[in-house]
Amino acid sequence: MVKTSASTYVREQIKDALSKGAKSLVSESLFENSKEGTPYLSPHVLVDVNHTMSVMKEESFGPVIGIMKVTNDEEAIDLMNDSDFGLTASIWSSNVQESKELSKKIETGTVFLNRCDYLDPALAWTGVKNTGRGVSLSAYVYDSVTRLKSIHFKL
Repeated sequence: MVKTSASTYVREQIKDALSKGAKSLVSESLFENSKEGTPYLSPHVLVDVNHTMSVMKEESFGPVIGIMKVTNDEEAIDLMNDSDFGLTASIWSSNVQESKELSKKIETGTVFLNRCDYLDPALAWTGVKNTGRGVSLSAYVYDSVTRLKSIHFKL
């Protein structure tokens, strides 16, 4: 990870989830450099997670994902929006029209269909809620890094 404190934060999220009943499908022992007190952190795929676990409601920016069963799209949307953050979401479906409708209900700055974290210079990358208000990529980024100037001459 970028620094030891970042891996420590994600390790705490993983420990929290495991203490509340989650299971990791990847053994950290497979990654010899993954040790506490270092920036190295093995990937974790967590199952049996729920929304009492910070890994399911807070941004991790680390190699961890929680997989949670839901009964329908409405429950999935409610759980996805049950966060103070909103950077990206990913919908996996063959129904494009239904996915468009679902994406309108998801409280994130960016929504992907059948992919995740794909960078396209033509599309804005942005977040909502406590994720931030900035934007990167696309022509919109120039608004945040340039200063407009209006000059009007009357002769």
